[in-house]
Amino acid sequence: AHPAGDSPHFPLSLALVGISPSWGWGRLFCWKRRFHVICVCRLSGSYAGGILAAGVFSFSRLTWQWSITAEVFSLNNLFVGLLMALTVHFEEASTAKERSKISRLGAFCCGLSLCNQHTIVLYVACIVPWVLSRLLKKTELSLGHLLKLGLCFLAGLLPYLYLPASSYLNRARWTWGDQTTFQGFLTHFLREEYGTFSLVNTGHFLSGFLLRYSQLAQMRSELSLPVLALALVACLSAARRQQKSSVIWLFAGMLCVYSLFFAWRANLDVTKPLFLGVVERFWMQSNAVVAVLAGLGLVAGRCLWLEWLSAVALVAAQIWANYSTCDQSTNYIVDNFARNLLSSMPMGAVVLLRGDLPGNALRYLHYCEGVRPDVTLVDQEMMTYEWYLPKLAKHLPGVSFPGDRWNPVEGVLPDGTRTFNLHRFLKVNKHKEVFVCIGLHEGDSTWRRSYSLWPWGTCEKLVPSDAVFDPGEWIRLTRNLYNWTEDYGSFKPSSWEAVANEEMWQARMKTAFFIFDLAETASVTAEMKSQLYTLAYASYKEIVNSHPNHPVNWHKNYAIACERMLRLHQVDVDPEVLLSETVKHFLLYTERAEDDPQRQDILQAVKHLKKELQGLRKMKMQKVFLAF
Repeated sequence: AHPAGDSPHFPLSLALVGISPSWGWGRLFCWKRRFHVICVCRLSGSYAGGILAAGVFSFSRLTWQWSITAEVFSLNNLFVGLLMALTVHFEEASTAKERSKISRLGAFCCGLSLCNQHTIVLYVACIVPWVLSRLLKKTELSLGHLLKLGLCFLAGLLPYLYLPASSYLNRARWTWGDQTTFQGFLTHFLREEYGTFSLVNTGHFLSGFLLRYSQLAQMRSELSLPVLALALVACLSAARRQQKSSVIWLFAGMLCVYSLFFAWRANLDVTKPLFLGVVERFWMQSNAVVAVLAGLGLVAGRCLWLEWLSAVALVAAQIWANYSTCDQSTNYIVDNFARNLLSSMPMGAVVLLRGDLPGNALRYLHYCEGVRPDVTLVDQEMMTYEWYLPKLAKHLPGVSFPGDRWNPVEGVLPDGTRTFNLHRFLKVNKHKEVFVCIGLHEGDSTWRRSYSLWPWGTCEKLVPSDAVFDPGEWIRLTRNLYNWTEDYGSFKPSSWEAVANEEMWQARMKTAFFIFDLAETASVTAEMKSQLYTLAYASYKEIVNSHPNHPVNWHKNYAIACERMLRLHQVDVDPEVLLSETVKHFLLYTERAEDDPQRQDILQAVKHLKKELQGLRKMKMQKVFLAF
């Protein structure tokens, strides 16, 4: 495996990368298509149906997108196709010897597939009883054969042995969990720290109806309505014929079991685009079955030329619709995001990471590509786990940990574990410059005793409270911290690229916002307050005017800054300009932020500001008239 770290729960993917670091996930794209073709061709005898099944699934947006990404989903798609192909091959077998051979191979593949992604267990749970029932029906299921099947299944799980071995050697600079004990291995295997059979470790479960509706809408979008109709035709055709119908019903049952179970256990809010992007990846597993059923439904018409015409048209439509979206040959957004963050750090800095985007992106560049080896990356969330520091502290040279585990309450736990809070951590590392990306853990506010957070682009710097803040100097330091040229709002909201782009755009405004907030809340002299407001206003004005297309909250922030400047009665700023800008940007904000609960209050304030502006202009006209 790569010395940078271990994949949290997927030993098979890790082993493949370990065997060949240049392992191409895209090559799985070709193999899974073959299995779809095999399924349909053997069941129906139609190559057109096989081409349809393989094409509409492989060239759907989700499948295509995740086939060019180093993730477990592409390999999971391969196993789904493999298990379905073996199921069909088993049903087609003409002799007991052949069925015995295929069933043993299938048992091994079932175990092996569980070393990659656990969601496939729902398909395994459907296929295994079906195969056993078929063997039993043909009086071919002896105790000896059942034992052989069990051994083959266990042999497929052998990649899991890598986890305790790797954990014992402890060479990886990034890993997950401690599998040197049985309890640690079981915790890891069952994903207890994520939440067993859940996407995240939380008690919230979204309405199953909403998820099922979202999945159906996604299927229609990904595979098209004609493909769904063909899948339904396959099920209806199976009801009218006996031959090979059991396999079709098995596949339909797998689809229903998976969809219903996933809708029950998925606990992310799919009304939020980013969470929808997380959830929809798991729907590929059901889409694979729908595609096979659609291929079988295509041959129900018994018209060869129409089969080929339909297959070619539907596959071509998939390619046409998704090529531009899935062409990632020039996509370096997350890479640029991480490089900008790392390059902005001073020499020898300690970065407390939080969240998937900064955590994974920065760790990849730092550990795998060797970017900024002088910087030390420490994961905030992981420090709360009992295994993190005992396993990884030795790989974080130059950083002192005053205990075994991060906890807001310092002390010694019953098992002897020494806990420390963030204040203690900062105290023993006061010789280091410490930054947080992105945000600090809400559960520990002890750092506030002696430290403050100053903006540093997307991140923040932890600075001793007695340090003197020079707003002008800080504006100079952070003005050109990043080299970011992406247009605002140019990425799909459910993508990590959109999250990275949003963070980088908001970073442009953070120093101005911080200075304005100081003016609002800090106990300073009137002169200093006026200086802070003036600097914040000037910074807001420069940023807003430099970027015509920008985040909507910039309008609100700038409008408030203009209003505060108006109340300062600065002689060097025209009150009419300030009032005009306040009204203009408040209105621009309310046009785009219709869900803001303060929208009506803002509109009411705008009415008063307009009257004030009219009065000011009338007063100016009177002065001009009197002057003449």
